Amino acid sequence: MDERIQRKVEKLEQHCQKEAKEFARKVQELQKSNQVAFQHFQELDEHISYVATKVCHLGDQLEGVNTPRQRAVEAQKLMKYFNEFLDGELKSDVFTNSEKIKEAADIIQKLHLIAQELPFDRFSEVKSKIASKYHDLELQLIQEFTNAQRRGEISRMREVAAVLLHFKGYSHCVDVYIKQCQEGAYLRNDIFEDAAILCQRVNKQVGDIFSSPETVLAKLIQNIFEIKLQSHVKDQLEEHRKSNAEQYLKNLYELYARTTNLSSKLMEFNLGTDKQTFLSKLIKSIFISYLENYIEVEIGYLKSRSSMILQRYYDSKNHQKRSIGTGGIQDLKERIRQRTNLPLGPSIDTHGETFLSQEVVVNLLQETKQAFERCHRLSDPSDLPKNAFRIFSVLVEFLCIEHIDYALETGLAGIPSPDSKTANLYFLDVVHQANTIFHLFDKQFNDHLMPLISSSPKLSECLQKKKDIIEQMEMKLDMGIDRTLNCMIGQMKHILTAEQKKTDFKPEDENSVLIQYTNACVKVCGYVRKQVEKIRNSMDGKNVDTVLMEFGVRFHRLIYEHLQQYSYSCMGGMLAICDVAEYRKCAKDFKIPLVLQLFDTLHALCNLLVVAPDNLKQVCSGEQLGNLDKNILHSFVQLRADYRSARLARHFS
Repeated sequence: MDERIQRKVEKLEQHCQKEAKEFARKVQELQKSNQVAFQHFQELDEHISYVATKVCHLGDQLEGVNTPRQRAVEAQKLMKYFNEFLDGELKSDVFTNSEKIKEAADIIQKLHLIAQELPFDRFSEVKSKIASKYHDLELQLIQEFTNAQRRGEISRMREVAAVLLHFKGYSHCVDVYIKQCQEGAYLRNDIFEDAAILCQRVNKQVGDIFSSPETVLAKLIQNIFEIKLQSHVKDQLEEHRKSNAEQYLKNLYELYARTTNLSSKLMEFNLGTDKQTFLSKLIKSIFISYLENYIEVEIGYLKSRSSMILQRYYDSKNHQKRSIGTGGIQDLKERIRQRTNLPLGPSIDTHGETFLSQEVVVNLLQETKQAFERCHRLSDPSDLPKNAFRIFSVLVEFLCIEHIDYALETGLAGIPSPDSKTANLYFLDVVHQANTIFHLFDKQFNDHLMPLISSSPKLSECLQKKKDIIEQMEMKLDMGIDRTLNCMIGQMKHILTAEQKKTDFKPEDENSVLIQYTNACVKVCGYVRKQVEKIRNSMDGKNVDTVLMEFGVRFHRLIYEHLQQYSYSCMGGMLAICDVAEYRKCAKDFKIPLVLQLFDTLHALCNLLVVAPDNLKQVCSGEQLGNLDKNILHSFVQLRADYRSARLARHFS
């Protein structure tokens, strides 16, 4: 089996070698045939290139012959047509057949160019005939374009426009198109909306008709702005320009805003390279005469309107506005008043009127807000900060000086003197309303003025002006509050003087005292509680604590000095302690730690009026009184009715 398999393997190997030799032979033959084919291909390629070169050369020769021939034929035709004009009789079908107007237009356009070169003296007649025919064909083409536009045949319009492109009257064709597309476009009362819709419709159509659609659309927009919009703006503004400044400014703002909005919509269309500048110039051409003196009209209107709002308010109060006055005498009075806090001049009874009105303030701020909005829209960017500052200055003049400052001056003049027995203190109402107005004024400053001046040198000027006016107001408010507190203390002093009797603290019959505290204490505490509530309602923030602390300190000083005026028996001292305890309870309403501490100390001092002589030293060196000056302690001990006794004097010393 091994030998048999071995023989079979050898046989197969021989067969395989034979097949390999045969395959190698075939591959060699194929390579040879491939080389032959490649050689044939190269020869064919060279032949094709040679033929192509010959064909191109032949084509060039044919073209070189044909072009002059065509030109000669064209020149012959033109000479033939020229002869017809020379003879004065047009016989060719191209001139007599109305359907061949396109060919006639091409011929007459070329003849017209040729005629331009001919001497006038020899060819004047034929030149005039050609010019006449040129003009007639031009009119026919424009008429044909007009009719096609009326029929809505876009393809015919495109054909005629292409022919007219080489004529001088091409611009007339564009004018006709612009005129006709506006017919029936302004049917509504809103010219801006109509113009936007018209431009949108034409923008879709104009590219299918004219070779340079952006030029035609730009010319249409220019026509709309310079004729339709300008006429509309003039009608709306000239009517009110001299007679009604308010309506004039409203119309100017609205028209300018709507025109710029229309311009923004038109920016979507292709109008050439610099459409932004193009549209800006159109807007400027319409409004230039109105914008040049806009700010003067604005300031004049704002002043008269603000003055009228204030005057109407004072008239409703039947109030004749006083002149506050300026100059050397007034300045001297102001300096004396600031240093001494004395009322200079007679006190005025305002009958509870603050002469501040939130309605007036809202009206003034609303007018100024509208002025800022108009200023933002209508001012040139370079003039915007300067114009905004002028509007702000008017607001300061009428709101801050003519209204708030006048109310403060009137309120100051209405504060009664500290020794007045009965007086209603209305200045805190002025403070409350002025505080509310300041918030509104500050909000408008931040919301409407700041965006207009934030990146200009006018910002620091406005901030300084605002700071100066607020400091001036705060100084007068501080002065008024100080004098009001003096009046409160004066009235409390009057209550104590009228109600407190010497026998309250030194009764004739020690055993007959049944009251818990004196009548004077009851009335003073009632009065203080009302004033504390009024102060809280009139102010906000830290101002409440500041004023209450000042009031509390003065209240304490008043009670302290008041108690120093009397001599106290044992039972009277107990009553004084009860009074001070009631005052201390009243002081808790202030919610000011310092004030409560002062009354705690005063309460401890009053204990010296009743403590046994043997315990005086111990009480004086206690926690509450140990830090006080010995003279203060001594002054209270001296108020005891038994102070003169040798035993008490010895114990205290």
